[in-house]
Amino acid sequence: MKELLEKLCNAYGISGYEDKVREIMTKELAKCSETETDRFGNVICKKGSGSPRIMLAAHMDEIGLLVKYIDEKGFIKFLDMGGIDDATLPARTVRILTETGDVPGIIGFKPPHLKRDDAEKKKPLKIEDMYIDTGLDKDEVKKKVQIGDPVVFEQGFIDLNNGNVMGKALDNRAGCAVLIEVMKRLKDFKGTVYGVATAQEEIGLKGARTSAFKIKPDFALALDTGISGDTPDIKEDESGIKMGLGPAITVVESSGRGMVASAKVKKHLIKCAKEANIPYQLEATKGGMTDGAIIYMSNEGVLTGGVSVPTRYIHAPNSIASMGDMENAVKLVTEFVKRIGDIA
Repeated sequence: MKELLEKLCNAYGISGYEDKVREIMTKELAKCSETETDRFGNVICKKGSGSPRIMLAAHMDEIGLLVKYIDEKGFIKFLDMGGIDDATLPARTVRILTETGDVPGIIGFKPPHLKRDDAEKKKPLKIEDMYIDTGLDKDEVKKKVQIGDPVVFEQGFIDLNNGNVMGKALDNRAGCAVLIEVMKRLKDFKGTVYGVATAQEEIGLKGARTSAFKIKPDFALALDTGISGDTPDIKEDESGIKMGLGPAITVVESSGRGMVASAKVKKHLIKCAKEANIPYQLEATKGGMTDGAIIYMSNEGVLTGGVSVPTRYIHAPNSIASMGDMENAVKLVTEFVKRIGDIA
């Protein structure tokens, strides 16, 4: 699964521009069963037949930027696509994906030597004050770059050689890798399973809305990443899940503004984990939502839960996650589907 994850993480695919990731998802899911891409850009793989209908959703898109304006000197102003902390952006290397080829650049900033006083040094940079410097003159920039070109972060996938990996877009290529592995491993189960790689989750859970409307599932799981609370700047009561201790089963998202997990689905996941000796954690979040928040309200309502991979530094240019947590997420979701008839 590590090689697959590396391929997924290194592919570029900000919200609305998921083509490269979609190609990989389509190729991998087609090895499992019949696969299609719907009008919105979601990849849907179908396996099995009859009832119940189970939807497994993992979003393909990653956070990134979009070209907004090119000034008279050739410096590029940009928008954020997805929730990004402005503090993570200065000096980041980026790649602008243009129609004529990729253009590398750096998010520029004023060196500390030239800041007038402590107040200026301490003042946080806002995204509207930032710009991308390509090193090209204004005519070259305007010839190559257009308003609306997607901008992605430059970061290669790194195996940390201790069971953990680092790279861009682990949110949510980790979930995508889990989805592919589950669909490959599923053999004997009741009903129909739909493995869905959703588009545009980071900017409004949009692909989940259209695909759930089409599939009309009875049960669903959102496969995503969760905020690992094992770093020095996060208190345990802010996030109790930790990297390396198993996948997180969703209890509630965003203090109830997101998905409130189905009690039946949550209990079934816990039962499957205990009986199959799969380590797990429980996750209740104050902020953030997954595709589950839209899926569970679709049609007449869907019994929905979530399985997340604890990940450090999500919604930043780089993140760290555990391959062991991903493998256990695959095992848990596979057990969930195989034993779907046991839901009381």
